[in-house]
Amino acid sequence: MKKYLPLLLLGLIVLIASSEATAQRRKVMNLPKYDLEPYHFGFILAVNEMHFSLKLKDGFQNVFHEPELWPERPSSDSLQLMNMTPAATPGFTIGIVGNLRLANHFDLRFVPSLSFGERHMDYQVKEYRNGADSLFSFRKSNASTFVEFPLFLKYRSKRLNNAAAYIIGGVNYRIDLASQKKNEKEILVDGSPTTIIEGIRISRNSMSLEIGTGFDFYTNFFKFGVELKMSYGLGNLVETDKYIYTSSIESLKNKLFQISFTFE
Repeated sequence: MKKYLPLLLLGLIVLIASSEATAQRRKVMNLPKYDLEPYHFGFILAVNEMHFSLKLKDGFQNVFHEPELWPERPSSDSLQLMNMTPAATPGFTIGIVGNLRLANHFDLRFVPSLSFGERHMDYQVKEYRNGADSLFSFRKSNASTFVEFPLFLKYRSKRLNNAAAYIIGGVNYRIDLASQKKNEKEILVDGSPTTIIEGIRISRNSMSLEIGTGFDFYTNFFKFGVELKMSYGLGNLVETDKYIYTSSIESLKNKLFQISFTFE
C-alpha cells in the first residue's frame, strides 16, 4: 500500500492548486448544500495491511536460551536467537461514519469500526545439540480482531465541480478481541498442569496516531470517498516474558496502512 502514497499526495496537491484556475469551467454541482448540513452519517469499507513496528534489545544475539524456553525444541542443549522480522498480510475493515460540521471546510468525524487481519513474526534461530549447531527459520502468527474507536479532524479543500480533496488526522483507541489466549497452552509437568507460551502475547488495548488524505466525489444521491490512511501505535504492545519469542524485544507497536471507501 505504501506505493500508492506518492500518487495520492500528488493528486491532492494538483487538485487543490488547480481549483481556482478551473473555476470558470464549473459543471452543474451535485448535492450543492451537502457540506452545509450540521451532521450526516454513512459507512466505510476498507482493505488494510496490519504490521508490527519492532525494536530489538541491544546484544540480543549474544544471549543463550535454555531449551525449556522454546517448547518446540525441548531436546536442544541451548538456543540463540539470530533475528526477528515482522511480516504483514492483507485484512479488511467495516465501520460507521458519523460526521459533525465544525466550520467551513472543517469536520469532526467518529468512525467506530471492526477490523480483521493477521501479522507474522519470522524467526531465525541457531540450535546447539550434541556439540553441533544448525540455523533454521520458523514463523509465528498473530491474528487480530480490532474494535476501533477513532476520532478525526478533517480539513476539506474548496469543491472543484463535484470533487474535493482533504486531509485527516486524529487518534484511534483499539481493543484486540483475539490478543492473548491462542498463544497459551496447558500441559502436564510431573503430573501438574503448567501453562507454557507458544508465541508472542500482545496487549489487548492500544492507542494510535493516524493521518491520511483522500478525495470526496459528490454524486446525485450520496458522497463517495477514497482515502489512504496510516496508523502508528503509541505504546509498547508486547508482554515480555522469559520465552524466546519475546525476551529479546525492546518494544513492539502497531502499524497499519488502510485504503478506505466511504459512502455518506
